[in-house]
Amino acid sequence: KKCEDVGASGVMVLPAMVYKADRRETLAHYRSIATSTSLPILIYNNPVGYTVDITAEMLVELADLPNLQAIKESSADTSRIVDIRNAVGDRYAIFAGVDTLVMECALLGAVGWIAGVGLAFPEENQKIWDLIEAKRYDEAMEIYQWFMPLLRLDLGIHFVQKIKMAIAATGLGTEYVRAPRLML
Repeated sequence: KKCEDVGASGVMVLPAMVYKADRRETLAHYRSIATSTSLPILIYNNPVGYTVDITAEMLVELADLPNLQAIKESSADTSRIVDIRNAVGDRYAIFAGVDTLVMECALLGAVGWIAGVGLAFPEENQKIWDLIEAKRYDEAMEIYQWFMPLLRLDLGIHFVQKIKMAIAATGLGTEYVRAPRLML
């Protein structure tokens, strides 16, 4: 609601993370947020990093909430995109959320990429996506292969710090992170 009040045009919402939530609590969390605002909401599913998994079946249960419009799928299981599409068709816009799987996600129906390390390399990031959309896969693969060692920085417990370090190294930001995370 506060985001809406200050003029935000949408929000990306993570599951509650203070304590690991079960299925019922996770559904109640998203339902509560969606009914408290009219803003479009992108659900961030990252069970690897945040231990709560928003499954295709859960997305079916939340489909009656019109402002839940998209999902950043970061489970590291590309078949989840197919599962979501099988369960709810194109009800949600699905975004690739794991940098090392962006090409695979695009081929399976992701409509965009919410990059991590790609933020440090915006031109290469955009070029890969544009080539994929143009179905120029060989050219996209050439950049993707070069990019892969860097994209792997988006993995592991310190992925936030590694992304921030890459952004600082390219002059596009700083390594600053908020507690409880510490700079590497």
